[in-house]
Amino acid sequence: MGTRIASATRSAAFNVEACVIGAGVVGLAVARALSIAGKEVIVLERDSSIGSGTSSRNSEVIHSGIYYPQNSLKARLCVRGKKLIYEYCKDRAIPHEALGKLIVATNPRQVREDLPQIIKKAVGNGVHDLISLTGEDVNKYHEPQVSCEAAIFSPSTGIMDSHSYMVQLQADAEEHGMILSLNSPVNGAEIHKDGRITITSEGTDLLCNIVVNCAGLHADSILRMLLDSRDRDRDMMHQATNQKQALAPIHQYFAKGNYYRLEGQKCPFNHLVYPVPEGGGLGVHATIDLGRNTRFGPDVEWISPFDHRDPDTIDMDVDASRSDSFYDEVRKYWPGLKDGCLKPDYAGIRPKLGHPSNADGLYSVNADFIIHGRKDHGIHGLVSLMGIESPGLTASMAIGEEVLGRLVDDGAMYE
Repeated sequence: MGTRIASATRSAAFNVEACVIGAGVVGLAVARALSIAGKEVIVLERDSSIGSGTSSRNSEVIHSGIYYPQNSLKARLCVRGKKLIYEYCKDRAIPHEALGKLIVATNPRQVREDLPQIIKKAVGNGVHDLISLTGEDVNKYHEPQVSCEAAIFSPSTGIMDSHSYMVQLQADAEEHGMILSLNSPVNGAEIHKDGRITITSEGTDLLCNIVVNCAGLHADSILRMLLDSRDRDRDMMHQATNQKQALAPIHQYFAKGNYYRLEGQKCPFNHLVYPVPEGGGLGVHATIDLGRNTRFGPDVEWISPFDHRDPDTIDMDVDASRSDSFYDEVRKYWPGLKDGCLKPDYAGIRPKLGHPSNADGLYSVNADFIIHGRKDHGIHGLVSLMGIESPGLTASMAIGEEVLGRLVDDGAMYE
């Protein structure tokens, strides 16, 4: 259960050691890490429950760290996070299962070019358990109904109950004193010369030593509030500019991912089945949840940045007309899919740092996570997270560790 911060006059700000903005899976993992480290933590969540945004609209997959560029945050935090999350789920009896995943090549070019590159990336990231399979191996030992030229098997990829995981993160943090404030959107921010930050929520001011921006789809708007406050002070702006910390405006773009569920046909899969990755996502893959329900998705539906700068305006319904492309994609590796067996299920939004319409921008559509500390923006005690898409769930506990490390480097953990 979450509380709500009491209203207060502007002259009666509450002193808080650490404020985490956003109670999605990453915000809760960060709050847990901070509270266990001994900090007094309040979490501000704009919605009426935890994990109601991106965290509740994904595939619930524990990723292995296969695809991401070597030395990237995505690679390092996914590999570390996978270890932490399996241990945590086991220790806390959170439902999970290491089902394993097949990455299937459906044409000779993918066998020749893509699969070797995937293995090379995985090894570079410290993932050494991949197994190369022929199409015959796949049918004989793994998936009789999957059609492919060759495949890679990842035995450490799994599935989990993400809601139970978030509830446990919340419980751990609350056990160490964390306060969760629901229905508490952030309306304003002010940077002070003494190094503290005021966060305003629904008329209440919180005077904070530490602020961590885990606002998900709204993280860029929160960051702009903070940077605008810094830049209104000429001395702070001048200092940041001299130290090359005057961040250019960073915008998040949005890619909608639609999911369809399998109905009227028995699930043929024993493992998760992924095609070779496509631009902006991992392709329309087959996932099995802990109840043995089968879903396909997500696809990549880019949202126009001109029409939807505010993520709250995006239509979250699945367009039934998109099923044609789903049938085409799924039948590349499962030709036995029958007509009429795909039903619209749900959709999620990925926060992206790049967009196809902005090809000359600073970030690509597959840009790395951003975790910015003082050395990046010049604001003491602030860590801001942007573009936390997949593998954010898998990496969440490792992100908590990373944020602590940034705050230690800043000196903010010792105040």
